[in-house]
Amino acid sequence: MEYLQKGGPLMWLILFCSVLVVGVFLERLTYFHRASIRVGEFLRGLANLIQRRNFAEALHECAGTPGPVARVIHAAIIHHDKARTDLKEIVQEAGQLEVPKLERNLALLSTVTFVTPLIGLLGTVTGLIESFVTISSHSGFASSMDISSGLYHSLLTTAAGLAVAIPSSVAYSYLSARVNTLIHDMERGGIEVVNLLTAVQIPADDGAQIIEFQRQKNERAR
Repeated sequence: MEYLQKGGPLMWLILFCSVLVVGVFLERLTYFHRASIRVGEFLRGLANLIQRRNFAEALHECAGTPGPVARVIHAAIIHHDKARTDLKEIVQEAGQLEVPKLERNLALLSTVTFVTPLIGLLGTVTGLIESFVTISSHSGFASSMDISSGLYHSLLTTAAGLAVAIPSSVAYSYLSARVNTLIHDMERGGIEVVNLLTAVQIPADDGAQIIEFQRQKNERAR
């Protein structure tokens, strides 16, 4: 409280920014923790269901699993009878809808990281101006104590701005890395579920007939 009072009104603005950063970081951290799943294990479980063409249970499994990866896979399984090209488009569109949810409030965090040092610098400049006004009011004969006190108060805002900006930058980098990880998981899940659904679209007997027809066609060509 003593630093806040000595630093002036801009210190309260920097304090508000720090509270905002903590709130955004904790909210995003909680969201990412709930959204993260073990993609490999989840896909192995779905592969068994899809290979048995048990799409209803696969959809139920996706619906009961939180996170963007499960929602992207769910969108593909709903349209399991579509062609491979259509399935790729469905997965891509579902993933694009999930990206804004992952990046929510990250722009705010980036803005605070950029703005708080500038607020601190503004406080320093205004403090220096007040110090020079004090010197001018004393006809240039202000004591060293008056000058040092003014400088001390003016530098508090710069220190506070940097103290908020540095952790905010680290938090933004960490959350951005988590976003990239989840996007990679969505891409992996989308690619693998498209491959699984494409593989089960042709029944085994039909597949054997197609292979035999292709073999006979090659023999006639020879």
